Amino acid sequence: MAKAKRPIFVPLLKPPWVKEIILEFEWFSGFAKSQAQKSIDALHSEAFKHGIKPILEISSKSKQQLGKDLSAFNLSLKTKGGKEISVECAFQGSKVFEKGGPYTDLYYVQSREAKTDPRIKNSGKILAFNFLGDDFPINPLTAFYDWLYITALWQNQKKLEELLRFSGFSDIAFNPKKSLNCQARSAALFVSLYKTNQIEDVIKDKNFYLSIVDIQKAPVLQPSFPELST
Repeated sequence: MAKAKRPIFVPLLKPPWVKEIILEFEWFSGFAKSQAQKSIDALHSEAFKHGIKPILEISSKSKQQLGKDLSAFNLSLKTKGGKEISVECAFQGSKVFEKGGPYTDLYYVQSREAKTDPRIKNSGKILAFNFLGDDFPINPLTAFYDWLYITALWQNQKKLEELLRFSGFSDIAFNPKKSLNCQARSAALFVSLYKTNQIEDVIKDKNFYLSIVDIQKAPVLQPSFPELST
C-alpha cells in the first residue's frame, strides 16, 4: 500500500493566519481523475480523524464544483479595463527574471499554456513580480500569489458564503517538497482575513497586506494596485 504526505490548510484567526497540518494517507497512483479522487478521499478521511471537517479540495480533481471553480486555473481577476485574467496567468505573466520578463502576453492565454511556457523555466532566477505595471517583492515567499488569489476571491463574492463553511482546504497535487505556492493555502488565508474583518483593507492597501502576512516586515515597493477592479 503506497503512502503519501500532504497538507491540510486550516484558517487561523491570528498570525500566521494559516495552520498547515501534514497528514499521511493511502496514495492511489495513476493519472486518472478517479485515482486522484480516491487519494483526496483518503486524505480527507485522515483529516476527519483529527477533527478537521468539512474540507474542500481546491483543484481540477475536486468532486465539488466549488473546488473546481476555485482552482487558480479557473478563478479570474477582473481589471479596471474590464478584462479577466486567471490567477495562474496573472502569476506566471508577472514574473520578472534575470534574463527577461514580465511576459505579459501570458495574461491572455490558457492557464496551462502560461504555466508550461518555456520562458518560465529558461529565464533564470525570479527577481520580483510586476503586475500591470506595479511592483511586488518576492518576499514573503508566497505573498504575491496569495494576494492575487484572495483578490480574485473577493471579486467573486457569490462563492463566499459556500466557501466560508469549510474548516480546511486541500490540493492533492500540491507537494510542499516540490512547490511553494498553493491555492488551498491561499483560500485558507482569505477565510482568516475575512473572518478577522481585514480583507477590505488588504485588498485596498498592499502595504497593510504585507505588514500582516510577514512578521519580518518585508520591504514594500509600491502602495497599491491601481489597475485592479474592486
